[in-house]
Amino acid sequence: MSLSRRSVVLLAATAALLAGGCGGQTNTGGAATGTASAGKVTVEWWNISTTEPMKSFYAQKVKEYQTAHPNVTIKNVPIENEAFKAKLATVTQSGKTPDVYTTWGGGVLKQQIDAGLVKDLSSEAATWIADFTPASLAAYQFDQKTYAIPQDIGMVGFWYNKDLFKKAGIAAAPATWTEFIDAVKKLKAAGVTPIALAGKEKWPGHYYWAYLAMRIAGLDALKQAAVDHDFNKPDFVAAGQKLKELADLQPFQKGYLGAAYSTPDGQAALMGNGKTAMELMGQWAPTVEKDASKKDLGDKLGFFTFPSVDGGKGSATDAFGGGGGYAVGVNAPPAAVDFLKFLSSKDVHAAAVETGGIQPVLKGEESVVKDPNLAVVAKTLASASGFQLYLDQAYPPAVGQEVNDSVAALIAGSKTPEQVTQAVTETAKSE
Repeated sequence: MSLSRRSVVLLAATAALLAGGCGGQTNTGGAATGTASAGKVTVEWWNISTTEPMKSFYAQKVKEYQTAHPNVTIKNVPIENEAFKAKLATVTQSGKTPDVYTTWGGGVLKQQIDAGLVKDLSSEAATWIADFTPASLAAYQFDQKTYAIPQDIGMVGFWYNKDLFKKAGIAAAPATWTEFIDAVKKLKAAGVTPIALAGKEKWPGHYYWAYLAMRIAGLDALKQAAVDHDFNKPDFVAAGQKLKELADLQPFQKGYLGAAYSTPDGQAALMGNGKTAMELMGQWAPTVEKDASKKDLGDKLGFFTFPSVDGGKGSATDAFGGGGGYAVGVNAPPAAVDFLKFLSSKDVHAAAVETGGIQPVLKGEESVVKDPNLAVVAKTLASASGFQLYLDQAYPPAVGQEVNDSVAALIAGSKTPEQVTQAVTETAKSE
């Protein structure tokens, strides 16, 4: 997911945050430290759990941990996704981090590791890291060391309104891009807005280009592009052409360019309110739809994987997505790691999965998933032939940001498919 615009208000808020410090972090050596006085310690925890059910769940778990550890104060700081990434980018650029903070791993985390900001958890967490599935740990491991603890993993796919599909005469979820385009046309003909998109935030739009690149070029091509810094290849241009084909149909809601994701008038709320037929989003979509709209689609909501593309080199069973985990600042107090151990304990994490807010990361946890759609996601992910991390996390931050910006411009009609690949290539070569 992408970094948001740096508004004057946001910068002012960030400046105030820095003036106050991150969890009492005043270490001038470039990393964070927790505050401690007379045997008491404060752990500042930045997370993106601003919606239910996880917002209340984590608040309760903080209380439980503090009751069991009266000398520890967990400063729980839930921050909306885009604001979180902007604030974290600012503090890491100044050589600091919160004590515990959300990470999606990949190139962004690696950059923080290379800057000496992140604690190596390989030894301290060795006894309980073994409880996690290898797939959930992969995005946080570099050079055989573990730098973050996973809390969630999942994949992006299409969430759709079964009633609106039926209204448009669509009998089955599309399995190919040709069928998908046909479904969009049928929805429009039936007076239904086909797709909800948070155009303002950009990262949701990059899902389309990334998946098309996976289906047309294949996973190996995306990985190779990260090595040779060259996206000026026919298959990547073709991904942009397919996306332009979709955008030319004007499938998104009116005003989508100014729409946010989780606001009451944003992408998730439009789906939750039954105003649009589809959204391409991660496994958290149902909970955010419900929270943003204050409604529950229930069994009207379905899920299907991103369609295959005729003649493409990629497999239709390759998945795109990622998970959320927590990294620890290099100079955070020991209580920070202990708090993560508590959140990752089998009973606590299983209870979190049971809320439907996150997906399993611990071995044997799959049976806890009760929601039928999330069970489909878990099953699909478990049988995936390959996996690609979000491009704006897999690649270095500047490259990921350029992917988001250029794809947003393509969808809006201000960049061509060729200009997208050229811009991303130029940014990658300059890194």
